[in-house]
Amino acid sequence: MRLKFILRPIHCLLFGVLFWTFAGKTDHVIAQSGDWRNIENGRIIPDKSYSDQPYIVKTDDGAWLCVMTTGSGHEGASGQHIISQRSFDQGITWEEMIAIEPSDGPEASYAVLLKAPSGRIFVFYNHNTDNLREVKGDDPPYKNGVVKRVDSQGYFVFKYSDDHGKSWSEDRYTIPVREFEIDRNNVYQGDIRFFWNVGKAFYHQGTAFVPLIKVGGFGNGFFTSNEGVLLKSDNLFDLADPANANWNTLPEGDIGLRTPENGGPIAAEQSYSVLSDGSFFVVYRSLDGHPVYSYSRDQGKTWDKPQYMPFADGRMMKNPRAANFAWKCENGKFLYWFHNHGGRFIREHPNPGSIGYNDRNPVWMAGGIEVDGKDGKEIQWSQPEILIYDDDPLIRMSYPDLIEENGNYFITETQKDIARVHQIDNAFLERLWGQFNEPVRVRDGLLVNWSGKGKSLPQKLPAPNVPTFRVRDTNTADYRGKNNNVGFTIELGFLLNEIKVGQVLADTRDGSGKGWWISISDNKTLEFQMNDGQTRAVWSSDPGLLMPGKQHQISIIVDGGPKIIAFVVDGRFNDGGKDRQFGWGRFSPYFKSPEGSKTLLLGSSINGELSYVRFFDRALMVSEALASQRWME
Repeated sequence: MRLKFILRPIHCLLFGVLFWTFAGKTDHVIAQSGDWRNIENGRIIPDKSYSDQPYIVKTDDGAWLCVMTTGSGHEGASGQHIISQRSFDQGITWEEMIAIEPSDGPEASYAVLLKAPSGRIFVFYNHNTDNLREVKGDDPPYKNGVVKRVDSQGYFVFKYSDDHGKSWSEDRYTIPVREFEIDRNNVYQGDIRFFWNVGKAFYHQGTAFVPLIKVGGFGNGFFTSNEGVLLKSDNLFDLADPANANWNTLPEGDIGLRTPENGGPIAAEQSYSVLSDGSFFVVYRSLDGHPVYSYSRDQGKTWDKPQYMPFADGRMMKNPRAANFAWKCENGKFLYWFHNHGGRFIREHPNPGSIGYNDRNPVWMAGGIEVDGKDGKEIQWSQPEILIYDDDPLIRMSYPDLIEENGNYFITETQKDIARVHQIDNAFLERLWGQFNEPVRVRDGLLVNWSGKGKSLPQKLPAPNVPTFRVRDTNTADYRGKNNNVGFTIELGFLLNEIKVGQVLADTRDGSGKGWWISISDNKTLEFQMNDGQTRAVWSSDPGLLMPGKQHQISIIVDGGPKIIAFVVDGRFNDGGKDRQFGWGRFSPYFKSPEGSKTLLLGSSINGELSYVRFFDRALMVSEALASQRWME
């Protein structure tokens, strides 16, 4: 358990083909206070230790009302309950917590909020009303077939507040949920139901819709199967006494939102948006390495055949077994939170329920715009950008919410023991959405802008100044190291007559091997390396992209905030495709500087031509790299 409000030691695990060596004693990694994306720079939302699903609505008296599942133990422990708290300064300070359900009662968990047009606020959540202390599992890992965790069964209930979340109704109200096939097939044949909830409830044309995730059983990976449904009430907002509300479970039939045909059994944490034509969009997680999406043209009664979600260019997005949420913004555009790697495919693992929970750091974001589809409005998604990261790659963040206020955007998230609010840089979002517009020429930070037109190779240029990623902190007693929030980007245009191993396109190495260089790797990818004399980092483009005789444009982004190297090749961000889980790689937080020779040697050993080389003294956004490539075409 980490101590809140105190900077902590970070132990970094780096993987893939990145590697390095350390000499002497390792020291602490210090958060970059200047990088708004660093998770440490968020505003902490108080909790009782465990914190989950910090969701917010804006009340009619001007407050942010946050509900959270919390407790003094770990997730699922006895004493888990839901609380609310209010803030009038965008999460800088919070009023006293209010226990919507007590810590000494049955487990109350996984609350979501819905504000009615009248200002009344509803909170929906799981409640272990019968106070069961165990349920049957359906998989061998559980001793004697018994599951002691009981926070994902019971009854789905709600309370309400008529004073902006200052107090809550004494009574709780149970929502009748229609039985589905997944319920009948559980170990109790549906007599006891398994379920939970995440995300946002919403309303459309005066009708309330509340998401719910049905669970088929407990076993390896905790949940062994699940699917999504919507609970609909057409009169909840019209009644003084909500006990009389009508409820209907959608979709029609007895099968909820699942994965595509031959997909895995996990189809969970559905996130819904309402499009301008009244269509419903949903996206949710799977075990299949990709997020799943669908559209409903009849307000949730039926859904299109679920599919794996693509970028606007048609490539399938990648996401592990982790929440991936989409929100419609007040400007009519969309934002999408996901993790931009493939997890591990279900068919590759003997115990598929246990895989895919990890690697939720960093968080990536895509922007969306509405377009006309054959059956109605659809969303096109941009290529991704890094939104939030922690210095420790093993830290996980999830279960976000989006809040807009006065033209600004805020995200909440939780690491399960610390929940935070983060303000998103507006310029970041404008560039993200701007991928769909005419490109703006990128000049900020441009140090080298070399054109190869009419020039033979090799060529020698003065090497551009490169950043120092890690320096001594002279404000500490032991002069330990600290990381700078710096980066750089290299852009190349080239044509190779053959994709042959060992060709070097650009090189700044000195006699000791320090510097950075770009070459063709053993597996015929473009490979970037940098060396500070003690530490070496290596990452490459996705396999199969380089073609002989073809003009290529490549941007290599070295981002010293999250310590990530990313490639954009011919207008496409490399996410690993079908060849590797990660298309982006990490470098050591202890890497100092790739400064090498004073000379940048271009095309020393290539069979082909270089059309341009550009060097920026900052890490470009992916959106900027895409714009730059479009300008250079």
